Amino acid sequence: MNDILKHAAMSDCKPLTTPISLTKSPTLQADPYDDPTKYKSLAGALQYLTVTRLDLSFAINLLCQHMHVPTVRHWEQLKQVLRYVKSTLLYGLCIRTSSSRELHAFLDSDWAGCLEDRKSTSGFAVFLGSNLVSWVCKKQKTVAKFSTEAEYKALANVCAEVTWILSLLRELHVTDVSVPKLWGDNLGATYMCVNPIFHARTKYVEIDYHFIRDKVPAGEI
Repeated sequence: MNDILKHAAMSDCKPLTTPISLTKSPTLQADPYDDPTKYKSLAGALQYLTVTRLDLSFAINLLCQHMHVPTVRHWEQLKQVLRYVKSTLLYGLCIRTSSSRELHAFLDSDWAGCLEDRKSTSGFAVFLGSNLVSWVCKKQKTVAKFSTEAEYKALANVCAEVTWILSLLRELHVTDVSVPKLWGDNLGATYMCVNPIFHARTKYVEIDYHFIRDKVPAGEI
């Protein structure tokens, strides 16, 4: 982290408490940044921090989506992330001994959050006991027509990840793992997991995401 700040000539910058602005968003008409190579270099370096820094995943994901043509506004966002890094140099991923074999995941999606293509970004964090073992922040491949669809896609993605983790734990001979619990904040997406009936708000959902319906009645999720 110190090396990245030094490379950006921001070792003595003013620290911030949040990695991304909640009130400002990049405008589509912003002027191109005059040194795109520097932007690409710093954005690429920041990606390595997401190996142990879940709190940076969303902000860095946004920065890396604009490596091809960064604007002045994107450069300002990158500097805000660096100022947040400055204030959190002692942050890291803690792994502690845990007797719990409970597997659970938290997920969310920002419906149509990207102003350029109106695609949603999904994120989830998977815990085994009290330890964080997997996390992802990724833009969805298709445009969701409704918030329920965006959340349901996020549910399907985390279901696939949890299924893989269960398979890995079995290979490692880890036993007595509880039935995984997925925690989301969209009732419509939750109901879709157990209700096979389509209606106006769900008929556009791709078939690939419906595999979670088989796992819920079977008691696997």
